[in-house]
Amino acid sequence: MRLADIARASLDIGAASARTEKIALLAGLLRATEPADAPVVISYLAGRLPQRRIGVGWNTLKEPRPPADAPRLGVREVDGLLTRIAAVSGKGAQGERKRLLDELMGAATAEEQLFLFRLISGELRQGALDAMAVEGLAAASGAAVADVRQAVMLSGSPAAVAEVLLAGGPDALAGFRLVVGRPVLPMLAHTAKDVDEALDKAGACGLEEKLDGIRVQVHRDGDEVRVFTRTLADITDRVPEVVALVGSLPVRQAVLDGELLAFDERGRPRPFQETSGRTGSTLDVAGARTTVPLSPVFFDLLYADGEDLLDVPAAERRARLDRLVPEERRVRRLVVADPADPAAREAARAFAADALERGHEGVVVKSLDAFYSAGRRGTSWLKVKPVHTLDLVVLGAEWGHGRRTGTLSNLHLGARAADGSFAMLGKTFKGLTDALLAWQTERLRELAVSEEPWGVTVRPELVVEIAFDGVQRSTRYPAGATLRFARVVRYREDKTAAEADTVETVAGLLP
Repeated sequence: MRLADIARASLDIGAASARTEKIALLAGLLRATEPADAPVVISYLAGRLPQRRIGVGWNTLKEPRPPADAPRLGVREVDGLLTRIAAVSGKGAQGERKRLLDELMGAATAEEQLFLFRLISGELRQGALDAMAVEGLAAASGAAVADVRQAVMLSGSPAAVAEVLLAGGPDALAGFRLVVGRPVLPMLAHTAKDVDEALDKAGACGLEEKLDGIRVQVHRDGDEVRVFTRTLADITDRVPEVVALVGSLPVRQAVLDGELLAFDERGRPRPFQETSGRTGSTLDVAGARTTVPLSPVFFDLLYADGEDLLDVPAAERRARLDRLVPEERRVRRLVVADPADPAAREAARAFAADALERGHEGVVVKSLDAFYSAGRRGTSWLKVKPVHTLDLVVLGAEWGHGRRTGTLSNLHLGARAADGSFAMLGKTFKGLTDALLAWQTERLRELAVSEEPWGVTVRPELVVEIAFDGVQRSTRYPAGATLRFARVVRYREDKTAAEADTVETVAGLLP
């Protein structure tokens, strides 16, 4: 496929207002895509480079170059050149990257240059396209949407499914199943305002402590144990204590879902930054990488000795987990068989209060009959946290004043819109320690797409958890809402921008 076809489709999809029209355009492009090109085509349309970062800075990228008269670049040729740029290292690397970028841009038409500029700079990111890609792939191949969605969840990305589906047709989707050693996207929870609302929605359920740690999925196949984060990154080598524990369990094959936490001498969870420091976050805490022990706490079992448990009710999965994992390595839980029973409701409220007293974030209420919906945020899991928080994306930051002079301080915060863009909700500079300010300044300058006298505009990649006291209507911001008394809780480098909270979620909090 030619790059020009993708560039034109990207413009057309972006200009289309109706979701059905976007999906039809996407399906038309995919029908014309060779299967071998499909993973790159899907990635490019979503605004993602398969190489992630290629080491080209803003100044090099923005330099004007004469465009080609006619399109001739193929998508695999472009991908190959970007791979070569990403691989450059050593003395003279900057000059060699520029030479290769000049070669690429010089072979591109004006429209292709604009597409490549937005793709490489991060301005093209369209997180919502991942959801539309499922429907586009289904329409292009004749497969059922539900089957494509399930394959994407089990493989981890639409790109991985696209090549197989376009080459082999709907029957090829049967090859996507839970495989020990290949992580699946984790099941996620919706938010409930309090325990009573969660009980009303969930029915017969289990309440579990909501742990403030790193979400992990641990795979064991015989003597081999692998540990993956919620973004499917492999962190096995950084967590030997997890490997040792899971390797000692009485099972040959297993896939476990849980959290990693660091506890203090009183058994209370340490700050999230200390846990993230151990698992490789750039939010480093002095000595954390080597001195802070991590404790895995599991709450779900997805596979055991040849049996896929994704479509087994939660109550049975938990019973299997209880037989396999020692009590001290399982999340604390209260079963509420009849939420209409006043005594049961009171016990649930007491359990939630105790979870907070023990230093945890709140509780997660899980329906006992729920299947494990990999990659989905369903109402069968409901999280209850006493403090309102949202995971938002940093869109920019302003230079600080006074004692914060020289640092990027005031953050511009955005929620994810339906079209994959990000709508600004407001700003905050509260909750930032000196250490976090220093880290934030360095990280945001790495993500900057432009620097202005007031601050920087950045690629919408960095997710930050924001606490706030409420949401109020505002004509100043495009979402029509803004946050009251917003403050930074922590950065969530374990989350992608596509996992940030939506404008719809924010609107639902309006009084």
